[in-house]
Amino acid sequence: MGVPEPITEQAERVLALWQGSWVAAFAVGILVWGLIIWSVIFHRKRSNQLPPQVRYNMPIEALYTVLPIVIIAVLFYFTARDQTYLLETDEPADVNVHVNAFQWSWEFTYEDETNVNGENVSVVGTPDEKPTLVIPNDSVIHFDMTSPDVIHSFWVPKFLFKMDVIPGRTNEFQVKVNDGVTGEFAGRCAELCGVDHSRMLFTVQVLEPEDYEAWLQEQKQNPPELPSAPSPDEEGADGSQQTPPAAEDGAAAQESQEQPEAGAATAEEPVPSGEGSPAPTTTADEEASQS
Repeated sequence: MGVPEPITEQAERVLALWQGSWVAAFAVGILVWGLIIWSVIFHRKRSNQLPPQVRYNMPIEALYTVLPIVIIAVLFYFTARDQTYLLETDEPADVNVHVNAFQWSWEFTYEDETNVNGENVSVVGTPDEKPTLVIPNDSVIHFDMTSPDVIHSFWVPKFLFKMDVIPGRTNEFQVKVNDGVTGEFAGRCAELCGVDHSRMLFTVQVLEPEDYEAWLQEQKQNPPELPSAPSPDEEGADGSQQTPPAAEDGAAAQESQEQPEAGAATAEEPVPSGEGSPAPTTTADEEASQS
């Protein structure tokens, strides 16, 4: 049905719910179309005689009232059950990642993992250079997500799950990456968040636990030079959203173009007349002709 192959236990639950919903939809469709075809074939017009008119059939009316309620109730039960499972964060996590979503890239901070400079191990991206989130397989990964500017959405299609990142609050979820899964997988922002929304991309790299530990030790011993990223703490004290520097420069340039310099006259402005205006001048030939 076009769903990516899941790489987490939670994604497998989502896939099962998706497939079950399609099975229920096909079952209802087959029943409805079957009744329509049966009525067309066996109750078609056979003569000019008007067939017996039947109404107020209580069993049938009760059936097509109760049956949709039962179907909706079953779908609601499984949806609520799986949603609760997807949002559970009680299991101790092997890796804790703080996700800082900003216009227009990502910062991934590995909590409780400190490098030689006394700072948390971090990966920061830009719209031109997308960051890579490195995680181990066969492990529980916990995500805490915040934003300093506007609403974003953390989406990894292979997780079959996405969650909004909202300024002023911390959202969280966790996944259990399946054993044996390795490789690189696409991630992106799924909420329209401004001019460079389409470039707000990242990569998820899943490694074997021993390879992940080797990568983590390398980051601790030789921390790379990272571009600056706005912190969620930089949000206005009153909860107001901060305008990115690029947007401020563009707005200032537009405002300077719209407002002319003081004292400059535009071509459309008429020259004022009356009191205070200069007297017209005449030439000697004009004075002679007038006399």
